[in-house]
Amino acid sequence: MKYVLGIESTAHTFGVAVVDENGEILSNEKDSYTTESGGMIPIEVRKHHAEVGDEVYGNAIEKAGIDEKDIIAVALSNAPGLAPCLLEGMAFAKKVASRLEVPLVPVNHCIAHLEIGSSVGAKDPVMLYASGANTQVIAYEAGKYRVFGETLDLGVGNFIDTFARFAGLGFPGGPKIQKLAEACKNKEELIELPYSIKGMDVAFSGLQTKLKNFLDKGEYSIEELSYSMQEHVFGMLVEAAERALAHTGKKELLLGGGVACNSRLQEMCRIMCEERGCKLFVPDFSLLVDNAGMIGYLGLKMFKAGLGEKDLDKIDIVPRERTDDVEVSWR
Repeated sequence: MKYVLGIESTAHTFGVAVVDENGEILSNEKDSYTTESGGMIPIEVRKHHAEVGDEVYGNAIEKAGIDEKDIIAVALSNAPGLAPCLLEGMAFAKKVASRLEVPLVPVNHCIAHLEIGSSVGAKDPVMLYASGANTQVIAYEAGKYRVFGETLDLGVGNFIDTFARFAGLGFPGGPKIQKLAEACKNKEELIELPYSIKGMDVAFSGLQTKLKNFLDKGEYSIEELSYSMQEHVFGMLVEAAERALAHTGKKELLLGGGVACNSRLQEMCRIMCEERGCKLFVPDFSLLVDNAGMIGYLGLKMFKAGLGEKDLDKIDIVPRERTDDVEVSWR
């Protein structure tokens, strides 16, 4: 049996995974940067990745129970993401690939979220991609993954984390906000907040300003604000996704990204899909958040299609590469 190594380092998570030649993820280890207050400082996150890299790699190899000599390629997330974090991941990937004398496979992180959907049965979905820096509605058409709608300002995860930072909750804020929203005792009356959607595009900056004003004035509890925020934001995302399903005529919705772990967003998507007669696909939590398993999974497909690169100097990071910049030649 031969294996592909996956390495993820686009943002706060450094991950290493082992995927066998049949596409089974044997290990999917990670270590994520967190804070008690404040947000991410990219240089500090890179330092974190450098400190934990060898340990995460060792854990992944040990859990998979494989011999390094059976690794045939190293797949790395080289786009998009925070440049310092991507650089650290690339340096680690090149070190391993050079030592093992195997090719590198550069993987677009956003597309990896889409491709991992096939591991849970999705065949031709519209994906609602909701993560820190990315908020997009994506589907495959004519050789590329096309963006049918996206955020016009902030990624939904960064928006939620910023709200959490304003409230002094630390990073990451999403899981804490979800718990606060669930604890809200006044769910009958929504606080009126901006609801900004144009076609399949969404915007969050006006909502962010309004929430900060409410926090500063202390008019509402953090539980009430968290609940109303989620209802407005997720309503916008589900509306955009439904329009994409109607536009493309597709019958599958796939969730991707860390924000997709939110149970309320999943519930709203499930209701919408049931009403439309569509199937909803939600990968395991470990494959929704930033992870190396999906990088190795797509890296294997790309390697089999001849997209591995033996000249390591030709591989570089592309921090701002868009989903629809990539030619999907492995399908």
